[in-house]
Amino acid sequence: MENYLTYLSFGDRGWSDEIAWGLLTTVSLALATLPIGLVVGFLVALGKQSTEWTVRTAAEIYTTIFRGLPELLTLFLVYFGLQLGIQQALHAMDVESYIEINSFAAGVIALALVFSSYASEVFLSAFRAIPKGQYEGGYALGLRKRTVMIRIILPQLIRIALPGLANLWMVLLKDTALVSAIGLADILRQTKVAASATREPFLFYSLAFMLYLFLALLSSIALNRIETRGKRGENVR
Repeated sequence: MENYLTYLSFGDRGWSDEIAWGLLTTVSLALATLPIGLVVGFLVALGKQSTEWTVRTAAEIYTTIFRGLPELLTLFLVYFGLQLGIQQALHAMDVESYIEINSFAAGVIALALVFSSYASEVFLSAFRAIPKGQYEGGYALGLRKRTVMIRIILPQLIRIALPGLANLWMVLLKDTALVSAIGLADILRQTKVAASATREPFLFYSLAFMLYLFLALLSSIALNRIETRGKRGENVR
């Protein structure tokens, strides 16, 4: 028992400093990915409704690729492939330079690609749930398309899409564990290092379990409050 307390202490003898840093990295990675994934997913959903067949096709290809690939493979392709592509492009321009893709940036890009492909389907379903009369009423009042989208459609869209996006956020939190495969010091990687160094895998993997569970419970509470607040006007009506 005393050894366990020593292992979980802060300072030179314990591993809590490193694991706390891993917790911060995991949360930072998820929070950095979320806005990018939401914006790209929204734009892809708009593309799927475009009257231009080329835009619709490109949006469908995007979601088909990144929903079909395993998340870990997407991460490897971004981390290694993007770096190689940049080097080849620089070599073609006769530029002698070496650029290394940061593992955190690669994780954000890869997770955002996967998150946005699923988010686009959530947004698309929300778009289809909004009656066309909402658009027509706005146009009849003389509002421009942009104003109709921002003032009329978007508030309803967010409320309808929120449950699906909440589920995707929970998936995103779990997917952040994949970045340990490219050397990013997240929760899983730090606990793995600690488990190897102390030969106490059950202790540290149990700690990782509790940390991910804590993040999930905290997210559930926050998301439930946001959803309740979003439905407040609907309940009044």
